[in-house]
Amino acid sequence: MSTHKYMDKICCLALLLALVVTGVFLNAPSLGIQAASTTQGYESRLFDTSRVHTIDIVMDDWEGFLEGCTDEEYELCSVVIDNESYNNVAIRAKGNTSLTQVASYGNDRYSFKIEFDHYDSTISYHGLDKLSLNNIIQDNTYMKDYLTYQMMGYFGVDAHLCSYVYITVNGEDWGLYLAVEGVEESFLERNYGSDYGELYKPDSMSMGGGRGNGGEFDLEDWMDDQSGEESQNTLPDRQAMKGQRPDGMTPPDTGEEAQSDTETMPQDMPGAVPSQDDASDSQTTDPAQTDKQFGGRGGGMGGSMGSSDVSLIYTDDDYDSYSNIFDNAKTDITDADKDRLIASLKQLNEGENIESVVDVDEVIRYFVVHNFVCNFDSYTGSMIHNYYLYEEDGQLSMIPWDYNLAFGGFQGGQDATSMVNYPIDTPVSGGTVDSRPMLAWIFESEEYTQLYHQYFADFISSYFDSGYFTQMMAQTKQLIATYVEKDPTKFCTYEEFETGVETLEQFCLLRAESVQGQLDGTIPSTSDGQAEDSSALVDASELSISDMGTMNNAMGGGMGGPMEREDISAQPQGEEVPSGGQPFDLPVPVGEDSASLPMDGNVPERPQANTAAESGQDPMKLEMKGENQSALNREYGVLLAASAAVLLAGLILAWRYRKRA
Repeated sequence: MSTHKYMDKICCLALLLALVVTGVFLNAPSLGIQAASTTQGYESRLFDTSRVHTIDIVMDDWEGFLEGCTDEEYELCSVVIDNESYNNVAIRAKGNTSLTQVASYGNDRYSFKIEFDHYDSTISYHGLDKLSLNNIIQDNTYMKDYLTYQMMGYFGVDAHLCSYVYITVNGEDWGLYLAVEGVEESFLERNYGSDYGELYKPDSMSMGGGRGNGGEFDLEDWMDDQSGEESQNTLPDRQAMKGQRPDGMTPPDTGEEAQSDTETMPQDMPGAVPSQDDASDSQTTDPAQTDKQFGGRGGGMGGSMGSSDVSLIYTDDDYDSYSNIFDNAKTDITDADKDRLIASLKQLNEGENIESVVDVDEVIRYFVVHNFVCNFDSYTGSMIHNYYLYEEDGQLSMIPWDYNLAFGGFQGGQDATSMVNYPIDTPVSGGTVDSRPMLAWIFESEEYTQLYHQYFADFISSYFDSGYFTQMMAQTKQLIATYVEKDPTKFCTYEEFETGVETLEQFCLLRAESVQGQLDGTIPSTSDGQAEDSSALVDASELSISDMGTMNNAMGGGMGGPMEREDISAQPQGEEVPSGGQPFDLPVPVGEDSASLPMDGNVPERPQANTAAESGQDPMKLEMKGENQSALNREYGVLLAASAAVLLAGLILAWRYRKRA
């Protein structure tokens, strides 16, 4: 009897301990145990970049689906991914201007979005809920998006996973696409853990932003309007909008005056770098007038196409003033979430305590790569879109998106020399640095400017000087070349692909040379500095930007329509890869600082900047997304397992001794 009495106490203690452990697990964040990124099954499957994957879209009425693609409505289909079948999934066309372009050119090669859980919430691809299939329009290289996302991931930015896929439709060849991880629940959980924050995709509705508006925007009409009048790239003075900067926050000389009040758009496309000869002849505009053109909820057409909210400019505390952000939320948001974001934007624009409202390390790394690739169809361009805004506990960061017009492609026929030498300290086209608050804080502090330069130097050294980039380009070209050649719907010829890849490689190498010169001080790093003295600029006159694909050559040389597809043999399904499609061994770059080329498709560990402690950044925070992530994940698992084990043991003991009694 005494044994029974004591065992009751033991069981009670065991149950109490189980409850305590469970409580610790459930309240881990408040106890200092932070949620970490998680490893998803799809990472090592579809997004293994060492091979080209296969996707077969199975659909009864494919031609009917194509006819209604501009409506962007989901339709039922099945997909076979690397021989794994998934039924009852949804597919629709995607894109804004690219959607209308494909339709207007009579080519059916749309970009697609696959939503695995659209009809059945239990369905996913090894944890992946949404998948984008990019048609690689305006990109003769097939590599602009892929290369940029690889650069971002390499340098520690929270970027999408991506890989090449060869698509067939009902077993018939369709073409080589880029599969991109959807920026929604699975992406957020992979990068930030299950307790993730809020996600937005700011976009001005006047530009067809948001779901289903692509068909309302006529690119050709817009280009005609722009070419018929001289656009003045002036935007509101940030000081006038936010008041005086705090004491001691005087920005360095970034050449913003030249970039804002002296730039004029080229005749063929807005957003290009002004020529050295024309820079001094541009007109200036009254800031009050440009404020009217730019600001407000509807945005304006004066130099910048985006509204003030997509520029992340604080205007007031009214929710409606930020409709282009809140209406494009990708997570469920509350009024409290809106209040927190507005408060963060206000503090961001005031330039005070930046570390509390900006993930400094993440954002600087983002802009290092972003500014390197010269993509002005973006936050730093005249249209101000194509980025995701992530907020967690009032802290903001940016997630990259859509780089098919990078490397000067948005500028049409802009000369390569101006693009290769684009100034890293005035990286905005179609406005001022001050008109982009998420960028402006970097140049308002000498400390942050130095950190930005140090990160740029680290990126150039590890990615280019090491030989990593050259090897990566060779590997990627060999991987996809056979697929490009047999692609029946491609927007260019195979010869244009080969020329485009060669041009892209040379562009990046020359760009790296120019950036290094700008960091060393041998090349001016601002637009006005380059206008005053262009003698040291890197000569890229032998390159043609259009060879890589631009806004103006979307039709390309291929234009393989449905009639041409009939004559192409079907791509073998499964693991088989055509000759030349497998990666090959490349020599390891020479030098002690050389980065190893990943032959297994995995992104190498990013180079850590040596300036984290010196710059005042928390080294623990910088490491959180690296090697400590797995440790945190294991800690959660251990807590849960311990709780379950103790509880189970208590129940078994109680049952046994109750039965004995």
